[in-house]
Amino acid sequence: MPTQAKFLTGNLTHHIITMSLTSAIGFVALFAVDLVDMLFISMLGVDELAAAIGFAGTILFMTTSISIGMAIAGGAMVAKSLGQNKPQLATQLLTHVLIVGLVFSVIFASLIYTNLHALTALIGAKGNTQELAVSYLEILIPSMPILLVGIVASAALRSHGAAQLSMTVTLVAGLVNIILDPIFIFTFNLGLDGAAWASVLSRISMAMLAVWYIVRRYNGFARLSLRAMKQDLKPIAAIAVPAMLANVAAPIGGGYVIKVVSEFGESAVAGMAIIGRLTPIAFALIFAMSGAIGPIIGQNFGAAQHGRVKQAFNSSMLLIVAYVIPVVVVLYLLRGTIADLFDATGLARDLIYLFCGPLSLAWIFNGVIFIGNAAYNNLGHPFYSTWVNWGRNTLGIVPFVYFGAQYWGAEGVLIGQMAGGIVVAIVSFILAERLMKRAEKDQLLCSDDDTFQAHQRSLKITHLRQ
Repeated sequence: MPTQAKFLTGNLTHHIITMSLTSAIGFVALFAVDLVDMLFISMLGVDELAAAIGFAGTILFMTTSISIGMAIAGGAMVAKSLGQNKPQLATQLLTHVLIVGLVFSVIFASLIYTNLHALTALIGAKGNTQELAVSYLEILIPSMPILLVGIVASAALRSHGAAQLSMTVTLVAGLVNIILDPIFIFTFNLGLDGAAWASVLSRISMAMLAVWYIVRRYNGFARLSLRAMKQDLKPIAAIAVPAMLANVAAPIGGGYVIKVVSEFGESAVAGMAIIGRLTPIAFALIFAMSGAIGPIIGQNFGAAQHGRVKQAFNSSMLLIVAYVIPVVVVLYLLRGTIADLFDATGLARDLIYLFCGPLSLAWIFNGVIFIGNAAYNNLGHPFYSTWVNWGRNTLGIVPFVYFGAQYWGAEGVLIGQMAGGIVVAIVSFILAERLMKRAEKDQLLCSDDDTFQAHQRSLKITHLRQ
């Protein structure tokens, strides 16, 4: 079965583009589901429903971030093990990441589920809008462990270089949701709850297919060994904990944004909700690249090919710029059509017009942050991404959004949210550059050690620097 590290040779730009494009197609399919949900809900002609999705989306973002954190751990560890030519270790680590992730997700989902009213109230949801959001979340939150399995297994497929299989997983999940959405929402007359049930079935299909590919193509999973699992807990936690903390920062920052926006009414919340679902579609390649670059950096770092690590990082930066500029032009040309598609009026329309313009060039800087985080996680310094993400979603959000709202109202919230990323991106880039230089220096210091000693030193350095 194919378990070799495929990113140690060949053109890096080609690897990045191939991995990113295939992942981007999957991302579009996955996030198109949310966009289609919003489109169908908008057809019902009730502003409260669109606003409810906006509030619920913030809570769901937090739960998804936990799954993404575990996927980062699994992907980074599998990629590094393959780079060191240790496929059995890769299988063992993936198995243990899934077990740990499932236990944690069940606990976390239970805590979220029992506090839904308090959490939605905290971000500004009120009255019937809050009840609609809670009802939607009560259906989706219990499926969090299923989503974790799908996301972690898909990340493992990418670490093996199987970008097309990972893409297929997300395409199938998206297709299931898009087919079931109108049936549940309109035919069964379930409304917002119907959209939630369609998403649950989509998550189930995603998890089943991803696991099936892992079993059929990549040695499946290791036998459960409590001794081996105990040994792996520390290195798993060394990546997973900071990765989860880093990813939880975004929904917390987003929660503050939606709370401030809610002060301007449900139309403003609906507008931000539409933008929130349009963003990952428009900038899918940026989201995909952050996941695609991880295995490439991880494999080459595991093989001590630091020149290729640096080259992959720089190529990603150039591709971000080359992608964002034409996307912004297209958004600007289609801004009226997009607003009409969602029957957006008032503040919702104003916010969409603002987003679909030069302001979105700020996504170049968000891309820098994403790539920087991927580098930190795969070079053995996951806490760097934790600090950068928390900086982005506190110092890079709160003052900018607050003063933006004071001076320019709801539109100022969006302006502040975008502007805050610029300073953080500069810091992130500098940290990544320094980290790559340090990693190369550390490798030179242990170049005379045998492979086992080098691996042990790498783990020790990783743990001590936390």
